[in-house]
Order: sequence, then structure tokens, then C-alpha cells
Amino acid sequence: MRSNDERLSFFEKVGYGVGDTASNLFFQTFILYLLYFYTDVFGLAPAVVGTMFLVTRLWDAVNDPMMGMIADRTQTRWGKFRPYLLWGAIPFGIIGVLTFTTPELSPTGKIIYAYFTYTFLMMAYTMVNVPYSALMGVLSPNSMTRTVVSTYRFVLAFVGAFIVQGSVLALVKRLGGDNEPLGWRNTMIVISILAVVLYFVTFFTTKERVFPPKGQKTRLKSDLNDLFSNKPWVMIAVATFFQLTFFVMRGSAIMYYFKYYVMDQQLNLFNITLKLSYETFSSSFLMIGTVFTILGAILTKTFTKILDKKMTYLGFLAASALFNGLFFLIKPQSVLLIYFLQIVISFLIGPISPLQWAMYTDTADYGEWINGRRSTGLIMSASLFALKLGLTFGGAIVGWILGYYGFIANELQTPETQQGIRMLMTIFPAIAGLIGSAVMLFYPLTNKKMIQVERELEERRKSEEILIQNH
Repeated sequence: MRSNDERLSFFEKVGYGVGDTASNLFFQTFILYLLYFYTDVFGLAPAVVGTMFLVTRLWDAVNDPMMGMIADRTQTRWGKFRPYLLWGAIPFGIIGVLTFTTPELSPTGKIIYAYFTYTFLMMAYTMVNVPYSALMGVLSPNSMTRTVVSTYRFVLAFVGAFIVQGSVLALVKRLGGDNEPLGWRNTMIVISILAVVLYFVTFFTTKERVFPPKGQKTRLKSDLNDLFSNKPWVMIAVATFFQLTFFVMRGSAIMYYFKYYVMDQQLNLFNITLKLSYETFSSSFLMIGTVFTILGAILTKTFTKILDKKMTYLGFLAASALFNGLFFLIKPQSVLLIYFLQIVISFLIGPISPLQWAMYTDTADYGEWINGRRSTGLIMSASLFALKLGLTFGGAIVGWILGYYGFIANELQTPETQQGIRMLMTIFPAIAGLIGSAVMLFYPLTNKKMIQVERELEERRKSEEILIQNH
């Protein structure tokens, strides 16, 4: 591994981080509103949408690793990974708008249109976010520096989430009036323009500093063997699948939970009664949560110094899942308790994603340490596939279970359907989160181990530079 170990400026850390603000403008919209859009706005059956989410992921099994290998083999004056932010941002924005557009079609035509646009949406997401995620692994050769960068990244990612949670429903109403489909299309135009601008900012403010060993040969078979023999990567990838299943099931169920179970409520505070429509309640619920998620993310470095990356990730994921299960016991009228549990869960979720991606970059170092070859793009693309697989199964399970419990969009739900919605919001996601945390018991890369890996890679790098100078 060759590197230029410059210290990263505040400006570059923020510049890298706003790329995930852009990604989360899309990603949070997918998690929170895409299933709702398909069922309540576009008029598709929830089970049909669940199956679509699963079927379209089959292509990702090829598409994601392929993008990683393409990025690893890219050679430009801008580096390996940065160019894709420039090339992929506008196509991503366009397909994002098309996905939330509702043409007048037959029921079968709507399904075909949804399959087509959603598949290309995920391909565009891959084209931008595989290189973006890999870029973090080559900004610095230092594991703790990357953890700090990951913290910046996810604080700014949660800013993107905050924007989505606080503005999307209001924009839909403002830009569409009584025409909800028009409101969704126009809202996605606004979101897409902002995201494209932020991707360009990341391109222009970052620099690649870590490169593969001189003369490294890139062979597909060797790359794949290295990936699946990398035990730390396998562990964090499996945990990522269950972590995202937890997050997406919970996130996708929120709109249904508030619209069909909690419904409109009143908040009595200091002798003042506030009326909360389900839209206001759900938006404020999400936004308050994001504030505390950002706080948790900011404190990631502090927690990892005390508990180690592995134990922080494991412990916070398990605790957030357990507290989420407690939601099942809350009555719709317990407004303050609903907000309180959301604050606790959101704070615990804060460090999870920054640590997840910091640990992926650690597995890239570990892979080079044991194999003498570096495939950052492949590792991050395969990691993104694990994330998208969790996204897929989380969304698919919600669709299937809604169908199983007899959900009918925009109707008063039966007690059985309400029970299913409560389970989707609480117990089912908690189970996935607990499994993910249990998997991390077997993750071997502690902070102490990474110091050893970095030291030995640095010694190899110096030896390589001496050999190059002598020749």
C-alpha cells in the first residue's frame, strides 16, 4: 500500500461528508416513504411491492461487486473513485424523479413501470455510492482518522435524514396541493437537484491518498477469494444485513404505524393542549430522533476509545433493538413516552453507521495485511450489497406482512391489521437487530489489532519505497 499521509483538513472532512447528505436525501426517502408511495399513492398492492423489492435485488448480486471491480481498475487524473461522483450524480437524480412519477397506466403497466424505474434507481445508487464509500478508505491510511471522517460523514448523513423527515411531507402538500402524485414528483425534483450539487462538492473537495501496492495484479478470482477469506469483512457484512433489516423494517413501518394505529393525538404539556395530526406527529417523531442520532454520531470517537469499535457497535445495536421492542407496550395516547423512547433509540443508533463503515475500511487494511493485495472498491461494493440486501429484505418483509394481515390502503384497518403494523414497528425489527449484534461477537478486529496492522503495513510501505528508489 502506497500512501500520502497528509492530515485531512476540516474542509475536506466536511466536503466528503456532504456526499452522504446527498445519498441520504435519497436513501431516507426510500426507507421512510417509498413503500408508502407505492401502496398509498401509486396504488400497488403491498405484497406486490415486497416481491418487487426482492426480485430486483437479484441483479445487485452481480451489479454491486462488478461496480467495485470496475472502480478498482479505473485510472484517471482524478483517481479511482472520485470520478464516479461526477459521472453518476445527474443520472441518479433523473431516475430518482422518474421513480416517484405516476404515469396513467393499467395495473399491469404500473407494476412494469415500478420494476423498471426501481431497478435503474438501484443501479444508479450503486454507480455513485460504491465509489463514494470506497473513497473513505483511500482518504487516509490511518484507522482512527477514518473513524473521524466516518463520524463527519454520518453526522452530515443524518442532516440529510433530518431534511427529508422535516420537509418531504410538507413539500408534497405545498408543491402538489390536492394532487398528491404531482406533489411527490415535484418534491423529488427539488431533492434531486440538491443531491447533485452536493455530490459535486464532494468531488471537488476530496483527494485520494492510499493506493494499491506497486505492480499489483488484479485478477477476478484472486479478488473474490481475498474477499470471502477475509473473516472480519464476512462478520461485519452479515451484521450489516441484519442491522439494515432492523432499520428499514422500523423506518418503513413508521408511516403506517402513525397513520393507521396512533392516528391523530393530543399532547398535554404545562396545561397547554396541542393537537397532533398523524403527519405532524410522525414528522416531529422522526426529526427529534434525528437530532439525538446526530448527537450519538458526534460522540462515536469518545465511545470507541472507551469501549473499542467492536463493543460499541455490538452493544449499541443490541440496546437500540431492545428498546425498540418496548414500543409494543406503548398505547397511542402515551405521546410523551413515544417521544422519549424515540430519543433513547435514536441516540443509541447514532454511532452504529459511522462504526460500520469505519470497520469496513479496516477490513480493507486487514485484507492487504494478510494477502498483500488491496481491493478497496470490491470490499466496499460487496459491503454496499450487504446493506442493500438488508434494505431489500426489510422492505420486502414489511410489504408481505402488511399483505398477510389484510392491509388495505387509505381504509380504516381491522384490529388484526393494526396488530400486524405494531409488530412491524417493534418486535420484528428488534429481532433482526439482536441477531446482528450477536454476529459481531465473532468480529476479530479490535483497536489494538488495528494498531498492529497499520504498523506492519507502514513498514512494508517504507520497504517498498526504498526498493523503488534503488531501482
